[in-house]
Amino acid sequence: MDQLPDFWRTEVFHPLSVHFPIVLLLLATLFKFIALWSSKITWDHGGRFLLILGVIGVWISIYTGNLADGIVSRQLCDPTVLKEHENFAYTTAWLFSIALILELLTRYIDLIKTRIVSVVLVLLMFSGSVTLAYVGHLGAELVYQQAAGVNIPSEDCAEFN
Repeated sequence: MDQLPDFWRTEVFHPLSVHFPIVLLLLATLFKFIALWSSKITWDHGGRFLLILGVIGVWISIYTGNLADGIVSRQLCDPTVLKEHENFAYTTAWLFSIALILELLTRYIDLIKTRIVSVVLVLLMFSGSVTLAYVGHLGAELVYQQAAGVNIPSEDCAEFN
């Protein structure tokens, strides 16, 4: 065996880890938005739980993205897209992390639990969701337009025989 199987290629860890936090953070935003108008505490608690998992996941995605960066950046025609993807990923991670800190502060310090704080929290999460969508767009551009991290087989696909 000359090389490790595709699963163990370092740049493959990033797409494996990135999809869960995307879903978790978008759902957390939706849950917290619904919680603004719902009297059911389930939306608020569910949003908090999803936000915690999503923030953990987004930082794992940042880590795996940094692992892939050194491998992928050498193969790109336009590495500025990768840099913009990375910068907006950090912005997204920090927006949701600040939202989580605010969420935890409102949870454990009842003095600051107000409607205004809840609205600010949702606005932070909505901003994070917008940047998250843009990060996803840039990631798709890297993969589908520049073949970032893609193993392109030979013309006759001889390596699969």
